[in-house]
Amino acid sequence: MELEFLGTGAGVPSKQRNVTSIALKMLDERNEVWLFDCGEGTQQQILNTTIRPRKIEKIFITHLHGDHIFGLPGLISSRSFQGGEDPLEIYGPKGIKQFVLTSLKVSDSHLKYPIKFIEIETTGLIFKDEKVKVYCEELDHRIKCYGYRIVEADFQGELQVEKLKELAIPSGPIYKKIKDGEIVTLEDGRVINGVDFIGQPKKGRIVTILGDTRLHKNCFVLAQNADVLVHESTFNKSEAKLAKNYFHSTTAQAAQVAKESNCKRLLLTHISSRYLGKALYDLQGEAMEIFKNSKVVKDFDIIDIPLPH
Repeated sequence: MELEFLGTGAGVPSKQRNVTSIALKMLDERNEVWLFDCGEGTQQQILNTTIRPRKIEKIFITHLHGDHIFGLPGLISSRSFQGGEDPLEIYGPKGIKQFVLTSLKVSDSHLKYPIKFIEIETTGLIFKDEKVKVYCEELDHRIKCYGYRIVEADFQGELQVEKLKELAIPSGPIYKKIKDGEIVTLEDGRVINGVDFIGQPKKGRIVTILGDTRLHKNCFVLAQNADVLVHESTFNKSEAKLAKNYFHSTTAQAAQVAKESNCKRLLLTHISSRYLGKALYDLQGEAMEIFKNSKVVKDFDIIDIPLPH
């Protein structure tokens, strides 16, 4: 599982940063890529990566400001041109369906695949299958805005092979039955309960990706015990008043969320174009004073999310 940042800027594109888009790459886990926001130029950014648009199965939109959605019509069309035939799911606030369908209709664009729109009306659990659950909560922005929490299912414990060998249980197909937790009878008459030979399950990973927001109680709810927290930090701590007026967060506030929520890692994005050079390092330093494992990400950064030990 990896996060790849396709755009890390706030508001408008700059020479250093494109506007917001984040890819959650789960190619090993489910052979899919999920996209979080799709600002203008996202498909151009994708050309500089190994991501294939046809692998994008779900798009989660945090809110309907242009720097988070203006790239959608182009990407959706290109996905069709480039062989994408599997259905696409788009999650987001009410209005995202109208925006996409109107763009496609006015431009006379035709897709080779269906789109399923899930406009969020009730927060909490919005998607689940055997491998992952996705939760969302409303944040505090100028318009309706959400944060997302992706929770991976726990992994089965490892088969305790050494324990089996100590009991002189020969390897072979019977090991699979034991690993599946079945009760098996050996040739010598012994009865083995597979559950007794499976180690403790491994915790799945938790990834939290927040949209634009002031400091809000739901930031802490979504971030609780996350392996990775992606949090906007549009302003530095000296401009806290400005951040509040514009419904955004500071580096210090993002670090506060990470620390109090017991996160393992904080990734700062949605950076104002006013911060360049030393000012950018200062942003990261402000966060690290509160939460050590903080990083200001840049476009095309790839962050590996390993399984917890």
